[in-house]
Amino acid sequence: MAAPREAALPAALGAGAVTRRRRPASEAALVRAAQRGSAEAMEELFRRHWPAAHRAAWLVVQDAAAAEDAAQEAFLAAVRSLHRFDRRRPFGPWLHRIVVNRAIDHARARAARREVAAEVMGEAGGADGEARPAVSDEVLAALAALAPEHRAVIVMRHLLGFTPGEIATALGLPRGTVNSRLRRGLDALREPLSDEDGR
Repeated sequence: MAAPREAALPAALGAGAVTRRRRPASEAALVRAAQRGSAEAMEELFRRHWPAAHRAAWLVVQDAAAAEDAAQEAFLAAVRSLHRFDRRRPFGPWLHRIVVNRAIDHARARAARREVAAEVMGEAGGADGEARPAVSDEVLAALAALAPEHRAVIVMRHLLGFTPGEIATALGLPRGTVNSRLRRGLDALREPLSDEDGR
């Protein structure tokens, strides 16, 4: 008797009352829809990728407002370039390339305005507590002293987990250049961080 009651339940509730949970769309499907002009698909891509994009930008510029600006500019640039995006490739690394390049531009502009690293570090601890990763103040201060190009590859390799090959692809650089910047950046970090350890 249990089976007929179970079969009758959907009919008793009415045809519209039984709804299946929709599975989240795949990233490839969202990109296809966004390329066809779907605002909903673009919003979903934005929702999925915003936290990682903002974190990547913050790790390069170490300023919450500048990171938000860089990440937003990167998303706008991605929207404008989406028709050229190769759907056979993953969307995330392509977006990260744009984000990191925008963040480097912001970091260079800040350096050109001769803003001191102490001010940068003070702003980084602002209202957006979620943007601040679990990285010590000493490491952040040492990162702030690096050139933006070196800071970007160090952040991507050691804080975001990209491989050197992925960094090269994401930033449009030769693999040797990435390795060289990683070496120089790590060498530049070694002295201030070892001074901190020796205290």
